[in-house]
Amino acid sequence: MRRVLAIVLLVLAASGARGESVRFASVAVGNVPAGPEIPAWLDKPADPGPFPAIVLAHSCAGVNAHTNAWTVRLASWGYLVLAPDSFNPRGTKAVCTTPNVVTPNMRVADMAGALDFLTKRPDVIKGRIGMIGHSHGASTTMRSLQKAFDLKARGLSGGVAYYPGCTPAFNAGIDLPLLILIGEKDDWTPAEACHRLQPDRPELVDAVYYPKAYHSFDAKLADRNVPGAPGKTHHLAYDPVAAPDAEARTRAFFDKLLKR
Repeated sequence: MRRVLAIVLLVLAASGARGESVRFASVAVGNVPAGPEIPAWLDKPADPGPFPAIVLAHSCAGVNAHTNAWTVRLASWGYLVLAPDSFNPRGTKAVCTTPNVVTPNMRVADMAGALDFLTKRPDVIKGRIGMIGHSHGASTTMRSLQKAFDLKARGLSGGVAYYPGCTPAFNAGIDLPLLILIGEKDDWTPAEACHRLQPDRPELVDAVYYPKAYHSFDAKLADRNVPGAPGKTHHLAYDPVAAPDAEARTRAFFDKLLKR
């Protein structure tokens, strides 16, 4: 476990993150068993607080510079941020080409543990905790908002999902406010599934579709093609229109939800 914590610390510290490395127990919830002990990176504003908090669920690539960029961004908006590492404790660094090794459903137990960890902290405002995720982490966020898991009882208020897998069969039971941000040209987690999603409480779900955006549209990297599941390749590209618009919508969503 010490080595796992060191990996998280080195990845985030190397890219300029502040804060500290922490750990907490993954917790059985619904039909999902508890996972291993989870290391995480915690960052927060400089003033004493207490603060509303946000759990950041990383993508299929695991904890990396993208995780750090969002951790720093969210903290700059006035939130205490907890970024758990769901992969290293389970013996893998990424699942982009092996999606069944760690599934979004498995990670709901980690999110439940993160919420329990945050609600015990004196620097977190009780009942003011949100969640944000990207790709695999966005699918994790959507699962975490399902009524069957009742993470509302653990203090979760709602979440933002960047280019999630919207699979209607898994996501109809959304019971907390959700903002979906996805590109119409996404060939990894197609927007078509989000269009077909019919949540039990549609008034809780807002979806924004960016006509020219691909997967990972908020990451400022060169256009690239990357492997996914065996035999599949996906196009990733930064979108200079979608990225700032999504960021503004994300900030407005959390400010309304958590700073009321």
